[in-house]
Amino acid sequence: MTAHSEDKPAAVPVGATQAGDFRHRWWWTEPTVWTDRMLTALENGVKGGKWFSLIDKVYSEANLLASYSKVAFNEGAPGVDWITVRRFGDNLESNLARLTEGLRNGSYRPQAVRRVWIPKPGSRQKRPLGIPTVRDRVVQTALRNVLEPIFEQGFAEHSYGFRPGRSCKDALRRVDELLKAGYRYVVDADLKSYFDTIPHDKLMSLLGEKVSDSRVLSLIKAFLKQGVMDGLREWTPEEGSPQGAVISPLLSNVYLNPLDRQMADEGFAMVRYADDFVILCQSREDAQRALARIEQWTAEAGLTLHPDKTRIVDAKAEGFDFLGYHFERGTRWPRKKSLHKLKASLRAKTKRTNGHCLNCIITNVNWILRGWFGYFRHSHWTTFEPIDQWVRMRLRSILRRRRGGKGRGRGTDHYRWPNSYFAEHGLYSLKLAHVRASQSC
Repeated sequence: MTAHSEDKPAAVPVGATQAGDFRHRWWWTEPTVWTDRMLTALENGVKGGKWFSLIDKVYSEANLLASYSKVAFNEGAPGVDWITVRRFGDNLESNLARLTEGLRNGSYRPQAVRRVWIPKPGSRQKRPLGIPTVRDRVVQTALRNVLEPIFEQGFAEHSYGFRPGRSCKDALRRVDELLKAGYRYVVDADLKSYFDTIPHDKLMSLLGEKVSDSRVLSLIKAFLKQGVMDGLREWTPEEGSPQGAVISPLLSNVYLNPLDRQMADEGFAMVRYADDFVILCQSREDAQRALARIEQWTAEAGLTLHPDKTRIVDAKAEGFDFLGYHFERGTRWPRKKSLHKLKASLRAKTKRTNGHCLNCIITNVNWILRGWFGYFRHSHWTTFEPIDQWVRMRLRSILRRRRGGKGRGRGTDHYRWPNSYFAEHGLYSLKLAHVRASQSC
């Protein structure tokens, strides 16, 4: 399975054998790559703890085809070559054959990433997003299919971001459990521009601890060094992994895993989702000690804690934000930015000049409200009625304008179009949804 040098690698057999009862633990792995034989090696460990001869798994036609299916499912915008997912798929067989050959003979080179700037919710600032070409997204997906199980096995229990079978809700549930258990002092940490500042040399060193296939490592490095096209200017990054790249979430977890392990080894209750994490403690002294450890680790890792956003808070007196929620005094509700983002989405659907029929407008509004409630359903019960009232006000304003009126829906509009009127038209009620969800618990 492995070798002590790359001159004599021990390739993984292609054929599959019975893997016993552990296959269910790896349900998410790509079956064209992770056969029962390879999963057995993953469970039992490989010699020296390093994997050799992986590049052939990356460029196998079966893996590339499965990777394209995932890219096509996610759709997404085209990269610098402006080739869409559909256009790439029109000549899928020849495109995948070229990728296979290029990866096999070493001639494959990633194209530049197209940089776009997207708004930050609740802020006037914008954040960069890198859009790789479709061909590069296919290769990155194939690379992730091979590497993710190797590193996933060693990730910490308290890491929830971009991991199979884990979600924001799991991280929030863990925070809630710790708060109820008396962990009231919180280290609310913020890594400044994390994805853009990951040191390449240190990241490659961590990857090399488990992967010894030099061609796979070179491929990862090529993606880290691929050019960035920002408008008419192209430049090569010296650090960081672009947000938007398929492989970036895995690489970000690999880089923060040593911090996860150190916090766990020292007994700190950490909850991390990608670069957003908190550490919950039972005393302020423990919180101060945890923060000191984080400051030391980040400095050594070449990262920076945001000086204005990193702090120690008393969850019972001050509160803190995490993954869209605000936690305070034993309860939680959407943070201000989450509410602003919701209202911005609803405003776009409920302009007074909206010419669609009321039922069509309500259908679009319901789609937003249902999705929002699915995530924020565990908020304090006082959260929901004010939003319902605000939505009905927006709808009344539309109807008021259609009758020749001006301004917001108010006054007699509440009698002309009572709450029951919108309920009869099928408007989704957050308050009612919360009542029903509470009764079903």
